[in-house]
Amino acid sequence: MSEAATAPAARATIGDSEFDRDTAVAQRAPGVYDIDLSAGWTIINAVNGGYLLAVLGRALADALPHPDPFTVSAHYLTASRPGPAVVRTDVARTGRTLSTGQASLFQCDEDGREVERIRVLASYGDLGTLPDDVRTTAKPPAIPPMEQCFGPQDAPAPVPGSSAIADRLMLKLDPATLGWALGSPSGNGEMRAWFGLADGRDHDPFSLLLAVDALPPTAFELGIKGWVPTVELTVHVRCRPAPGPLRVSITTRNLAGGFMEEDAEVWDSADRLVAQSRQLARVRLG
Repeated sequence: MSEAATAPAARATIGDSEFDRDTAVAQRAPGVYDIDLSAGWTIINAVNGGYLLAVLGRALADALPHPDPFTVSAHYLTASRPGPAVVRTDVARTGRTLSTGQASLFQCDEDGREVERIRVLASYGDLGTLPDDVRTTAKPPAIPPMEQCFGPQDAPAPVPGSSAIADRLMLKLDPATLGWALGSPSGNGEMRAWFGLADGRDHDPFSLLLAVDALPPTAFELGIKGWVPTVELTVHVRCRPAPGPLRVSITTRNLAGGFMEEDAEVWDSADRLVAQSRQLARVRLG
């Protein structure tokens, strides 16, 4: 069993957390949902991609007969900004074990025209009905105990790129992947951290959609600065996480032509691999 942090004095429960309030969608009509994207989940001026994925994930959970995302593939078309947005969903297929749907998030531009920001195709099921049989060669990442790791609040100055989202996360980065913050990036495309929500809310499948895209980009450890926008992100949710902090490990093996992949693994306090993802991101060199 991995080490876990001491629980906060007052923990938010699922459904009564800032994350839940800020990802909640209001149905306007069948398949149409309104939301006000919160500025609290921005990185510099852009709304975090994992937060957006959780927003669309909640809309699809309402539109589909199954409760839990199993696989979610998102294409980020234009940069989202805080403020009003509308999510439109479409049910592609429903079955006994899985249901599949599509969702798109739109915002109006300065001229009042709707612009599509992100499009998602996802399959949902019920994680609670899956068998317990696990056969894996995957191992949890080796991260030092939380008290030996460092978060944005430990830095003498704001961590580049952290912005508002840092105040809503419990993020403790492995010192071995923090060279970029000290001006000495390792050259390895790796990022590892303990992860949680700042209000102590336990994790569910929707917060896993946030977790895979909430760490600093691995490009920082490659010595690359600046925004690394996501082009495409696919997440596989494997089981409902146990209470307690998560461990997130992200690696990049190939940067070519101005694009790089990031492979993420998310492990819970019971040493279970609860989510995996791969994303393609654009790297702005020079």
